[in-house]
Amino acid sequence: MNLFNWITENQQIIYIVILMIFVGIEVIGRVPSVLHTPLMSGANAIHGVVIIGAIIVMGRAEPGNYLALVLGFLAVIVGTLNVVGGFVVTDRMLEMFKRRKPKQ
Repeated sequence: MNLFNWITENQQIIYIVILMIFVGIEVIGRVPSVLHTPLMSGANAIHGVVIIGAIIVMGRAEPGNYLALVLGFLAVIVGTLNVVGGFVVTDRMLEMFKRRKPKQ
């Protein structure tokens, strides 16, 4: 299968992805800077769905399909880093708003 046939078969999906990119840029561009970090940290934590999808891909891959196994493994690693990073940033932001005990 060559590239032209693949593009022709997946033309609607390609249009949807391009539309999602433009809509995402427009939505993110209109978020005030005060809200940007909390929204992004929460969104990173929600991306645990990527980890589940990667595990499913790895589980259904044929034993000899090393490309699917490697890509699934990398998706699990990167998705885990994204989720943990989201929780760390959220925790740091919440620490900023806690009252500190006065010094004695």
